[in-house]
Amino acid sequence: MVPDYAETALLCKPNGKPVKPADVYTTVRKVLEQVTTLKKRSPHVLRHTFATHLMNNGANINAVKELLGHASLASTQVYTHNTIEKLRRVHQQAHPRGE
Repeated sequence: MVPDYAETALLCKPNGKPVKPADVYTTVRKVLEQVTTLKKRSPHVLRHTFATHLMNNGANINAVKELLGHASLASTQVYTHNTIEKLRRVHQQAHPRGE
């Protein structure tokens, strides 16, 4: 018999119990330690990187808002700053009067 909470949990352990947020955080930190030297290693950093990557590659801000589960567009607009900075750098490198 499957416990009630296992039917609603997105992620479950082999014993059928739901994965706790702390378990996800610990696992993500361990994996990131193996692939990066950045000091900040967390699910939030992955989330931020994901959103920035989407925005830098032309994703619609409303689509990013939905993917991140933000209630308001203002929360998602934080990621447009990185996109504007990238655009500024590309302009400076490519335009004859960029610098």
